[in-house]
Amino acid sequence: MKKTKIIATIGPASKKEDILEKMILSGMDIARINMAHATHDFCKDIVKKINKINEKLDTNVSIMLDLKGPDITVGKFSKGKAFFHQGDKIRLYNQKMVGDNTKLSVSYEHFVEEVKIGSIIHLNDGLVELEVLDKDYDNLLCEVKKEGEVFDNKSVNVLNTKLNIPFLSEKDKEDIRLACKLNVDFLALSFVSSYEDVIRINDILIEQDNDHIAIIPKIENEQSFEDIDDILKISDGIMIARGDLGAEIPMERIPGIQKIIINKCHTAGKVSIVATEMMSTMENASRPTRAEVSDVANAVIEGVDVVMLSGETTIGKYPIDTLRAMSKIVESAEQDIDYYDFLDKTMRTEKQDITGSIAYSVVDCSSRLKCAFIVTPTITGHTAKKISRFHPKAIIIALSPDIDTVKELNMYYGIYPVLIDELKSFDEIMIRSKEIAKKLLKEEKGKIIITGGYPFSEVKHTNFMKIEEL
Repeated sequence: MKKTKIIATIGPASKKEDILEKMILSGMDIARINMAHATHDFCKDIVKKINKINEKLDTNVSIMLDLKGPDITVGKFSKGKAFFHQGDKIRLYNQKMVGDNTKLSVSYEHFVEEVKIGSIIHLNDGLVELEVLDKDYDNLLCEVKKEGEVFDNKSVNVLNTKLNIPFLSEKDKEDIRLACKLNVDFLALSFVSSYEDVIRINDILIEQDNDHIAIIPKIENEQSFEDIDDILKISDGIMIARGDLGAEIPMERIPGIQKIIINKCHTAGKVSIVATEMMSTMENASRPTRAEVSDVANAVIEGVDVVMLSGETTIGKYPIDTLRAMSKIVESAEQDIDYYDFLDKTMRTEKQDITGSIAYSVVDCSSRLKCAFIVTPTITGHTAKKISRFHPKAIIIALSPDIDTVKELNMYYGIYPVLIDELKSFDEIMIRSKEIAKKLLKEEKGKIIITGGYPFSEVKHTNFMKIEEL
């Protein structure tokens, strides 16, 4: 059983029910819907299918909606794409028009007005680079500095420039209301610039009387990285969106930034997600490159909670094979994690409270005794999250009667959440914990640790730990 979770984005290549079922069986923990491309009808259809499959397979796959946010994209081209050669002069227009290799349109209406002469513009996550030579009232004259191909609706980034595009559009607000109506589990926030952007989303969720949806801001620009500490305080986790981030800042800084953010999330007890081009070769090939294998494995060894697939499962030819390959890489890399180092590092930053102290003892004992599972009955998921932060080698089986808690815990490292009926007595907790552990244990015998708070629905902290031999 892998401990690092996998998000797979759903699109044309993966929207059919039989494909979704195979993806779940191949290791998908969270299904992501990108609202930059999806309609509300598409969302409803996918949520309905995932819920149906969960019931059929007795799984609890969660759902993430990723808001479009204040992104800027190119328009459509006459052939669906255009190639821009180095040294070519092209014009960028505000108004909609069909582009070619001499011109293109940009989705933001004040783009020409706000971009200055001399600015550097990246298209398609920085694959194509332009320099602004001159400007007129309705267009920018640019020279191609780095040549390449650009497809319909690909990204536009202006380096070192803060444009005045509003953070939340009416579409985003409608999408948030849809997320509440469908009771999805996670909301990813695109192009966050500061903690104030996250507060605005929080306020909307409060207005919608929704206290379930977890907020995951995406770090995609210099401003959000500089404000990471304040953003982290009011978020449930962080997504390191390396595509747009790499288009806004020098790409050689990305590995260092990734490591910094993972460490900050770990210290704060928040979820970290690494996204973009993890296995992009598999959009068209049946196996990843060795560099991609190393990329995924290194993220796991660094302690990331979640790795994510985008184009590989939305438009790729091999969505199921990609998930199987990523699951295999993750499980292999988890054998190389220095679990004692995580235990020591986490204890030095853990609050000196009852739950934290017991969580440390549980993980320490599970390592010394080579326990297969740590079983924790939980209402809110608090104890399971605490244990997850210590990155134990043992799988954490979180038993909860609350489906919202079960869906949320899907995002956390090492947690295998199970929906159960409410447990009212200590004896019931022991019996049910051992039953589920025996069912999952591959060997006939083994040790488990059971921990939690009792009375089950009354105490607000962890207060017991019990070692059982099966």
